Amino acid sequence: MTIRPAAVAGTWYPGSAGALGRAVDAYLSRARSESYHRLDDLVALIAPHAGLMYSGPIAAFGYHLLRAHSFEVVVLIGPSHFVGFDGVSIFPGGAFRTPLGDVRIDEACAAAIMATTPIVRDLPGPHAREHSLEMQLPFLQRVLPGVMMVPLLMGIQSRDTARALGDALGEVLRRRRALLVASTDLSHYHDATTAARLDGVVIDHVNRFDFDRLQDALERQPDHACGGGPMVAVMRAARALGAQDAVVLKYGDSGDVSGDKSAVVGYLAAAMGRAALQGH
Repeated sequence: MTIRPAAVAGTWYPGSAGALGRAVDAYLSRARSESYHRLDDLVALIAPHAGLMYSGPIAAFGYHLLRAHSFEVVVLIGPSHFVGFDGVSIFPGGAFRTPLGDVRIDEACAAAIMATTPIVRDLPGPHAREHSLEMQLPFLQRVLPGVMMVPLLMGIQSRDTARALGDALGEVLRRRRALLVASTDLSHYHDATTAARLDGVVIDHVNRFDFDRLQDALERQPDHACGGGPMVAVMRAARALGAQDAVVLKYGDSGDVSGDKSAVVGYLAAAMGRAALQGH
């Protein structure tokens, strides 16, 4: 079995199973105690992918919801930070490793996605150093132990690529009990006031479940997000899979942890499903 080893264990998150599990569990526990949103039928999440100490407190607001659900497969879509290419790169088989163990790839689902659209290619190279998907795995391992996944990286995040990927995922996943996860951080290295204004545009379009307007905003100002394409694709696929509501669960920035509000990165957790309800 092909193993993709952890690329950022010991730097972006703790390198031992014990320390990593304790950190993730603490974020999940805190999010559960503060959260008041839930979805009756969860279809998709948006989650950040910075170092765990910065983005983990926000990501947990999405991942703690998964304990009330079960899934056959989780399809992760993130941006490629280090390798530029057209279309979408898939790691088609084997497993991704973290200190908490291996997350197996659903090879049948991966093959079905590749068969549905030519934009998704067997191109494992961009995954070697990439952190945008790896940062999601410790949360999945704690809340959905044993779940299988499909890892997808978007290269050039064009409108056509996001549309084609979203449509293909909607087609393939309607035959599976699947969760979609869009991995994205929001604006980078603005002061917190400017960041909140930029990030507020994304938050508004997510709240409205309006992926076309989100795509328009990203084309006008690409620095709204580093994973805008994955967000658009996931929202489009979630709508095709029957999601009716989008809920912004938590927003924050790196200054909430570092104390430096002069140059922050924005983080968003959101969820999409078929019936959004509020209650403790």
